[in-house]
Amino acid sequence: MMDGSYAAAGALTGFFVGLTGVGGGALMTPILLLFFNVPPATAIATDLWFAAITKLVGAAIHNGAGQVDWQVVKRLWWGSLPVAVLVVVVVSLGADVLRVEWLSRAVGAVVLITAFGLLFAPRLQAVARGRRLGRPARFKAVQPALTVAAGAVLGLFVALTSVGAGALGSVMLLYLYPLRMKPHRLVATDIVHAIPLAVVAGLGYLIAGMVDGWMLASLLAGSIPAVILGSMLATRVSARGVQLALAAVLAAAGAKVLL
Repeated sequence: MMDGSYAAAGALTGFFVGLTGVGGGALMTPILLLFFNVPPATAIATDLWFAAITKLVGAAIHNGAGQVDWQVVKRLWWGSLPVAVLVVVVVSLGADVLRVEWLSRAVGAVVLITAFGLLFAPRLQAVARGRRLGRPARFKAVQPALTVAAGAVLGLFVALTSVGAGALGSVMLLYLYPLRMKPHRLVATDIVHAIPLAVVAGLGYLIAGMVDGWMLASLLAGSIPAVILGSMLATRVSARGVQLALAAVLAAAGAKVLL
């Protein structure tokens, strides 16, 4: 039987994911930890699959609108997927990386980084735009390698904490592609990159039996209609105000998790 509280949490997160590309991990994992008292490993494992399925629905809408930058997505995958596979192997072998205290602090720290990244994203983009216009040849020469490196960092964060693919990914893309990444293109590209990353990262937890299927189904019951609505509104709403509000919520949630 579906749990209404989980469905409501899924709907809130799904709407933000569809609208901004952010929230699949950064918002849902703290919600599960703080409001539902879900053990960290279970929260991370279940959230990875929640994010993958929710973003798959949103991606179908964004891709239909022709907003996905596939070249950038592929560069990110070259970095993120191998790192995620490595973490999956470590988790599957039963290595002691899933200690409750360590995971809780890691989630809190990444959520705080995410909040500050969202807050200062326009400033970072402005700095990057100046470099892109001032030294275009050099900037473009290092873009591919830096994008792969950014993907590797995201792969590590997502595989260990389920947080980062959306918010941190969007901030990194704004810095690496300050002219190319318009708001709606950024959301679509970020969402598509996150899907296989969440699936690959989630495999280790699934194999280890840490995914809560009943909770996942309840979360998806709320998120799927909400992500459709958010994705449809994404081209009509300025996402910056939403991002600032989300940054404030994430900062409070990250601090709470750490404390």
